[in-house]
Amino acid sequence: MVADHLGVDRFATLGQSGGGPFALAAGVVLGNRVVRVGVASGAGPFLLVPGAIDALDESDRAALALLPDDSIGAANAFAAGLEPLVRLFREASPDAIASAFADLRSPHDQEVMQDERYASAFATTMREALRQGASGGGWDNVSWVGPWDVDVTKVDRPVLLWYGDEDRFVPIAHGLWLRDNVPNARLVRRADEGHLGFYEHFGEMLDELTAS
Repeated sequence: MVADHLGVDRFATLGQSGGGPFALAAGVVLGNRVVRVGVASGAGPFLLVPGAIDALDESDRAALALLPDDSIGAANAFAAGLEPLVRLFREASPDAIASAFADLRSPHDQEVMQDERYASAFATTMREALRQGASGGGWDNVSWVGPWDVDVTKVDRPVLLWYGDEDRFVPIAHGLWLRDNVPNARLVRRADEGHLGFYEHFGEMLDELTAS
């Protein structure tokens, strides 16, 4: 594990968007080594969050139908939907990468992407995520859209949740489900923000997660 390699005994986790489930899973699996768990606009269990499955497109619902019996087939099907992004991101500018998600960006997300620092960080993240192809993204979707292997209601650490009411990537329903089903969870809702507002609040999130 990375923490062992670095000689870190206890630590906080923070996952944004699709990283949220993994931050929560660490809080279950690693027990007392995790002091706090942070989730920023993170996915909850799709099969349990009201309306989450209905929000998937037709191809993703077809991939989901292969689970849990054919995880490889489901991962390949999810990955196929990401292939156009793999090709686009190889040479696209930060503005072009941000524009690929224009339909999902809230008005505030659009404002955030006007800041060159945030647009560049977003583009770098997306390029790296798909640099080796779409298979990793396919397996990520299997992990959080299909049945979860870890029961996040067993997290007994403080869980800090940050969500925007205008999030079109991961609707507020995910944050509400986690608030209501994860012990010691506290939800911060920002009325006019979407999925990318975490860029503006990153420092304060880290401060809360690392407070003594």
